[in-house]
Amino acid sequence: MTLAYDGRPYEGWATQPSGNTIQDYLEKGISEVAKESVRIYGSGRTDTGVHALGQVAHFDVPDGLSMNAYNWLPAVNSKLPPAIRVMDCEEVPKDFHARFGAVTKTYTYDLCLAPVLPPLSAGLAWHLPRQLDADSLAKALGILQGEHSFQAFAAKRGNETEDTDYVRVLRQCELVTTEAGYRIIFSGNGFLYKMARLLTGSAVYAAQGRLRLDDLKSLLDQTSDLPHGRSPFCAPPDGLILDHVNYG
Repeated sequence: MTLAYDGRPYEGWATQPSGNTIQDYLEKGISEVAKESVRIYGSGRTDTGVHALGQVAHFDVPDGLSMNAYNWLPAVNSKLPPAIRVMDCEEVPKDFHARFGAVTKTYTYDLCLAPVLPPLSAGLAWHLPRQLDADSLAKALGILQGEHSFQAFAAKRGNETEDTDYVRVLRQCELVTTEAGYRIIFSGNGFLYKMARLLTGSAVYAAQGRLRLDDLKSLLDQTSDLPHGRSPFCAPPDGLILDHVNYG
């Protein structure tokens, strides 16, 4: 399934005791259609308030159900709140896995530089009426691109054991102009917990003159004791969207 959702009303992707997550609603909806409990597996987690246009998840259809992919889409959507939608549904080989088969993921982050944040952009962009330098922002993003240990740009989940657990390849860190400000595009082979938001926050700090580019560079490829510290700021979830997942 390819999924889109407005993350504002929900507590992120992964199931929680509250039941107010994307995964919780999807599993409930699919299970109602299948008339038995069904577990789904996503390409990765998104935080509370983070949105998606192209999240991917898979599930195993229970034995005895012959409904095709075309019919699963409207059936599941009829069980979901309007802010969560299955946009596409297709059959895949038995060895497909939404998480472990992903080759790259692409996130976008929208920055609104207008003096007043338009009401229809609330929760969908980070409002930055304070001046920032676009050239410095682009240079900061260029520093972050490539293969690095991003330990200083990750919030701990508690399951990391080796320094290599933090190594990722960012193939794209691009800044594009929008009508309201800028959009940052991150594309890589994987993202650590809150990594995209911490990268965005640090790049914006640099563009506002609050972080030197040399100091930003020193945050990369640190050893486990983090001699140069951590990313100084985590951007809010508002402007972050999981745009699409590529399976090669």
